[in-house]
Amino acid sequence: MGIKGRLILMNFFQFFVWGAWLITIANYWFGKGIGNPSEFGKIFTTLGISSIIMPAITGIIADRWINAERLYGVLHLLSGLMICYLPQVNDPDSFFWVMLTAMLFYMPTIALSNSVAYHTLKHNSLDLVKVFPPIRVWGTVGFIVAMWITNLSGSKANEMQFYISAAGSFFLGVYSFTLPACKPNKGSGSKSVTEMLGLNAFSLFRNPKMAMFFLFAMMLGAALQLTNMYGDRYVDNFKEVPEFADLFVVKYSTIIMSISQISETLFILAIPFFLKKFGIKHVMLISMIAWVLRFGFLAYGDPAGGLWMIIFSCIVYGMAFDFFNISGSLFVETQTDSKIRSSAQGLFMMMVNGFGAVLGSYGSGYLIEKYFLNPDQSFQWKPIWLCFAAYALVIAILFAFLFKHKHTGEDLEVKH
Repeated sequence: MGIKGRLILMNFFQFFVWGAWLITIANYWFGKGIGNPSEFGKIFTTLGISSIIMPAITGIIADRWINAERLYGVLHLLSGLMICYLPQVNDPDSFFWVMLTAMLFYMPTIALSNSVAYHTLKHNSLDLVKVFPPIRVWGTVGFIVAMWITNLSGSKANEMQFYISAAGSFFLGVYSFTLPACKPNKGSGSKSVTEMLGLNAFSLFRNPKMAMFFLFAMMLGAALQLTNMYGDRYVDNFKEVPEFADLFVVKYSTIIMSISQISETLFILAIPFFLKKFGIKHVMLISMIAWVLRFGFLAYGDPAGGLWMIIFSCIVYGMAFDFFNISGSLFVETQTDSKIRSSAQGLFMMMVNGFGAVLGSYGSGYLIEKYFLNPDQSFQWKPIWLCFAAYALVIAILFAFLFKHKHTGEDLEVKH
């Protein structure tokens, strides 16, 4: 298997292990009656907490001391063990701590997978902007395959979703040790303590443009958690309405929501064109408008006459996700020095899946429980989605005026 094929397999299982439970865990949580919406929101904050703590630390370790692919493999083996244990706990507090431990191991692997891929592609003199997106698209394919397996096997509301995920983690953990070596960039000569620890990546916050970029990445990270937490649960809830209960859309809600990830595969391939043509500012602004449409379509959709709105919401999700997540990662890669790239990717993931996840998960859980629950504890879905759409719209307007970046074409050239 060639270099591209090996990286494709890595990306496939990187997101397969996440897709097996991320979209369907709400059905498991509320179906078993483990806790209320606020407590469920705290479960998703584990993604944020771990992304704040771990990616930057593991990026520093990979930059300074340990081969990135080896660290990557160990983390996947450990996360698989914890996900496998998760079905054994049934109270909110225990569930939180087990999930937090699992995410402390898993979340940094997202940034590390990017670092491994970028290092390998550059070592083989391949153009990142052209070559990486078609490789990364297989991560989305892995996510889709996991969602379909979970739904078709009848596992979207039971513990099998976690065992499916764990099996993928164990395979990827072992496979990682066969990947090309990504040795630490130790350099030479005397270094300050800051340089030795890799903390000089945090100097990116001194650059007003990069600081603003990371701030809005965090805000968009919050939007991503909203759809991960409640998208499948929203469609599945239509089973409580007699006229919708027997529809294919409701029975196989996870498959319908996977249209979002199918859309991702198409928009990932469009990233090189959009980035080189319009630059990072306009690409991210397009992403923000797409988030407004994503939530707006969900607010007015239903499984019958409004099915087209649900489908359109899934289609625009691909643009919303890719145009800030994948493009943002490439932008960070091209704007940083080679000595701190793993650390810089860790910072990006910390802002998106760290502070962003905490903001989106805790904030949405609080708002829903306080303002958008009926007396019978059912969700007021239309106001919920409209609230999320308004949030994305405000972010888009602020970004258009506050993020200063002139696209020249040279800003996507990798620095050596």
